[in-house]
Amino acid sequence: MAAPRDWLGAVEEEGNSGLQGSSGVEVVFPSDPATPAPLCPHGPTLLFVKVNQGKEESRRFYACSACRDRKDCNFFQWEDEKLSEARLAAREAHNRRCQPPLSRTQCAERYLKFIELPLAERKFCQRCQQLLLPDDWEKHREHWVVGNISAGQLGRPSQLLRPLENKKTNAQYLFAERTCHFLVDLLPALGLTRVLCVGTPRYSQFYMEDSFCRYNMFNHHFFDGKAALEVCRTFLQEDKGEGVIMVTDPPFGGLVEPLAVTFKKLIAMWKEGQSQDSSHKELPVFWIFPYFFESRIRQFFPSFCMLDYQVDYDNHALYKHGKTGRKQSPVRIFTNIPPSKIILPSEEGYRFCPLCQRYVSLENQHCEHCNSCTSKDGRKWNHCFLCKKCVKPSWIHCSLCGHCALPDHSCGAPKDGCFICGELDHKRSTCPQITASKKVIKAVRKQKQRKSKKTKMETVKEQSMNHTSVTRKKKRRERAHQYLCS
Repeated sequence: MAAPRDWLGAVEEEGNSGLQGSSGVEVVFPSDPATPAPLCPHGPTLLFVKVNQGKEESRRFYACSACRDRKDCNFFQWEDEKLSEARLAAREAHNRRCQPPLSRTQCAERYLKFIELPLAERKFCQRCQQLLLPDDWEKHREHWVVGNISAGQLGRPSQLLRPLENKKTNAQYLFAERTCHFLVDLLPALGLTRVLCVGTPRYSQFYMEDSFCRYNMFNHHFFDGKAALEVCRTFLQEDKGEGVIMVTDPPFGGLVEPLAVTFKKLIAMWKEGQSQDSSHKELPVFWIFPYFFESRIRQFFPSFCMLDYQVDYDNHALYKHGKTGRKQSPVRIFTNIPPSKIILPSEEGYRFCPLCQRYVSLENQHCEHCNSCTSKDGRKWNHCFLCKKCVKPSWIHCSLCGHCALPDHSCGAPKDGCFICGELDHKRSTCPQITASKKVIKAVRKQKQRKSKKTKMETVKEQSMNHTSVTRKKKRRERAHQYLCS
């Protein structure tokens, strides 16, 4: 599925553009799950709230969990909005029209017919990205069609399908060969033989119903209902859950919180098949995401660690193997598997740190003050004794902010985490400084109002003086003109 969209734009388009100041959007998970969220073509919507710095209350709204751009899914509904029966019926009809033309059962039936065809009759339409049966040939006669589709190609659909490129909906980036080989070789070495891949859209026509489900990872929604849910449950609990791992590579624009909630539900589904003696076990997980989300991911999964391995993509302009410095890929693997068990390839420049008991990149040096290999981005980090931690080599300590940052940073401006205090370990709704912040913001607002009033008065005074000066000059010109004419 795709990444959540820019909700700020959605709210402003609904006539709420009057809200000013530092702002953002947070996901809200209602305490009463009995109230179902309204549906859009991508399943149940998510509840959001737009927050301004210092404001605790804002009107909440439902919006699509999957699309960042309202052009791709224009669903928007205020939480307290009441809809007429006619509008609800129209929405339901729209949701049905937006579903794929073929059901999972129909896809499976077509696939069985396709693999029974002789090799010379196995055709794939590049334009429509579809496996073709003989009855389809005439419709696609003018399209770019390739033939002789082998079993090997069917086993690797990414070699046939053209990656989607819309970054705001469902952009698809494919792992580089080195990354694929690393993962394929690593999993059996860890005793893992079955993989639950979360996030493989458009593969429906290449798999049977017992090995593929249409699923939205941002709201834990199975599009084919309870039957698909049971397929996933059966797979996770097979052999009492032994030998299975969940591997997910979500869109990087996706909000961490709904992803974490979804993954916890999948983990709980696996846990249901465990005996009481195995209550201490965890479902192995590989969550592939940029390193700068580490604090957010560990907030929801404290047992996770981040590996130093750089994940690269073949069709991404930036995340390619071989780049150095800040140009190298920021994508990492977050996992609950002990890092000492995961051997990173030495031929790619990884080494084992006996003090940290894990493999790290060559430039990631062990800091005796932090007692760990501290680099996150593959470069050598420097220890700041004022911050009492290691920081990026391009950062310097700012006496105004009281911490290290880029030389040209904006002092005092919170970047991520809490809109009020700027800390990364909590959100605005749980900030201990809300009350104090209100007083400060109120005082700042009054000061701005006084300053604005003073500026207006000075402007009026200046305009009055300018008007007087212009009038005097005009009278002088008139007297001079009269003198010349006399």
